[in-house]
Amino acid sequence: MRNPRLFLSRGGFFSKPGLLPWDTGRPPDLSQSLLGRAYKGSFTSVIAKKHPSGQKYQKKQRPCKDDSWQERLADVVTPLWRLSYEAQLKVKFEAQKKLLQSLESHLQVLHGVSDMVATPQSEGLHCLLHPIIPSPTTTGYRNKSTFSVNRSPDGNPKTVGYYLGTWKDGNVVCLPCNHLKNIPEKHSQVAQYYEVFLRQSSVEPCLLFHEGGHWRELVVRTNRQGHTMAIVTFHPQGLSEEELCVQKVTLKDFFTKGPGAVCELTSLYFQESTMTRCSHQQSPYQLLFGEPHIFEDLLGLKIRISPDAFFQINTAGAEMLYRIIGELSGVNSESLLLDICCGTGVIGLSLAQRASQVHGIELVEQAVEDARWTAAFNGVTNCEFHAGRAETILPQLLKSQKDEKLTVAVVNPARAGLHYRVVRAIRNCRAIRTLVFVSCKPHGESTRNFIELCCPPDSAKQLLGDPFVLREAVPVDLFPHTQHCELVLLFTR
Repeated sequence: MRNPRLFLSRGGFFSKPGLLPWDTGRPPDLSQSLLGRAYKGSFTSVIAKKHPSGQKYQKKQRPCKDDSWQERLADVVTPLWRLSYEAQLKVKFEAQKKLLQSLESHLQVLHGVSDMVATPQSEGLHCLLHPIIPSPTTTGYRNKSTFSVNRSPDGNPKTVGYYLGTWKDGNVVCLPCNHLKNIPEKHSQVAQYYEVFLRQSSVEPCLLFHEGGHWRELVVRTNRQGHTMAIVTFHPQGLSEEELCVQKVTLKDFFTKGPGAVCELTSLYFQESTMTRCSHQQSPYQLLFGEPHIFEDLLGLKIRISPDAFFQINTAGAEMLYRIIGELSGVNSESLLLDICCGTGVIGLSLAQRASQVHGIELVEQAVEDARWTAAFNGVTNCEFHAGRAETILPQLLKSQKDEKLTVAVVNPARAGLHYRVVRAIRNCRAIRTLVFVSCKPHGESTRNFIELCCPPDSAKQLLGDPFVLREAVPVDLFPHTQHCELVLLFTR
């Protein structure tokens, strides 16, 4: 396996462990040397200093000026927005370090003093913690935004934006979010015009399913070429097909010939939904006009993206994330690569030319169709993509591999982490010697996954294979101004 530290140092990603790769006086420049030291404080302590009152903005809403509403929303959606980006990175780095220290302490208790825990490296850790990788862009970086519909602070139910407050306390209001640092102007523009449409529509919004109403949330997706896809969700509430058709035509005309035409949508979708969330299989996305997909150029590949396909929300940051995954994985011409929870297949496709074969597994069928299209369009012939639950497909796939070819697994699950059966299949497959785990919420359910991968064999839990050892960790910031951070972990055995 090539040394990822050596490779990424050449690209300006890594220097000495514990240092942070940015220049204080300028936006992040990955070609420059790494400056600064790890922040000596916790995420909680920094927020407490900046916001001594804690979460007061979540309590009962009181009438106040517009700018106060906006600040309170920013504090909820982008809680680090008051800090400089340099300070944000320090907070996130420290948070990831503390999480890893806690994980290693737990594993040491399970194993006792043994070689199942890596040799001490730095930062009080046994694994090698690399510097945090900053996002190439810190404002308007989201390529997908979801906007809700509900009452504004003045009571107008036809307001499009983000929620502030809690349902438990009954104080939820909907606020425009064009001031948030992570939302692109194009997304805010489409949301504002959707609000204009709602306020001139004779049809009421659906705030609570049992109270009736129809118009619901808006999803906006964009790419770096400026193409824009909008998806409007609508609760049919027993309307006839003829009545539904009228609403579709009204919406289409607004965005093609009416005031909304200024948004220059590339495509407009309409989805009838009686549930909070509906997949394409449960209720098909109906294309009202335009192109059925948007496309993104990433790592030399043309990627196709369907309405509900997963794609990392920070495109420029995703390119860095995928390069790091590739180098940590050590995939070569002798390797079989398993891309688990693969979304549109970008990780596997970007590494296909290094591997002998790639298998991708993804729940969303549209995303699998996108991955297959992308492979065919880009002339990638050694990739197969499987639609379904990873906990069902992976054990079958591993059983079908008759030889003991060196297998590298990359997992990039949702915040809920991996299903236990997936962890068990990985753990019990002797051919998997290298595992790269990408977690957007390592302090949640993923922690349980890490422990199950690294704990001593346990016949009661059917964890029979040799335990993995955590070797390296790379925090990658894909979510500036929020407390979230991707953590890439390299496990070997």
